[in-house]
Amino acid sequence: MSAKKLLLLAGDFVEDYEIMVPFQALQMVGYEVHAVCPDKKSGDQVRTAVHDFEGDQTYSEKPGHNFTLNATFAEVNLDDYVGLVIPGGRAPEYLRLNDRVLAVVKHFADSQKPIAAVCHGLQILSAANALKGRRCTAYPACSPEVGLAGGEYVGVPVDEVVVDGNLVTAPAWPAHPKWLAAFIKVLGGRIEI
Repeated sequence: MSAKKLLLLAGDFVEDYEIMVPFQALQMVGYEVHAVCPDKKSGDQVRTAVHDFEGDQTYSEKPGHNFTLNATFAEVNLDDYVGLVIPGGRAPEYLRLNDRVLAVVKHFADSQKPIAAVCHGLQILSAANALKGRRCTAYPACSPEVGLAGGEYVGVPVDEVVVDGNLVTAPAWPAHPKWLAAFIKVLGGRIEI
């Protein structure tokens, strides 16, 4: 039996931890994760940015790693995937302008497949009209967009998670342990230690 597949939406200047950690951790527990980016193919790279919390009024931004995509966005068959991962960073602000990206998100939302979004990833969910009547969290600067999209923004500490049915959200990368554990649970998996 082959591993269950997850789709991960990427773009240039995605947050480094928010793509690297879920990509690796979800593979570690047995999922096949396909990282894709519009207008790029398997083997191409996206640049990442490191967002850190250093006591300023907002996060700082530094160059991150290059991340190699392992699938081609134009060739994705959405029926092959059991869940969607949307990392944050700056990529969501322009990915949400891509009609195919919005159609991908709508497919997962309308099918009630598990969706995990972190930080600015909620910008894509907002643009796809996938938050109406849903409770979620995000980086606090995205809270107005959540409300305008008909969602209920829930302010939680940066290391916490909010789960509403198939939707698993977190404010930023410090929530990875709880966010990923909750997503795996929504996917029907278990983590044993």
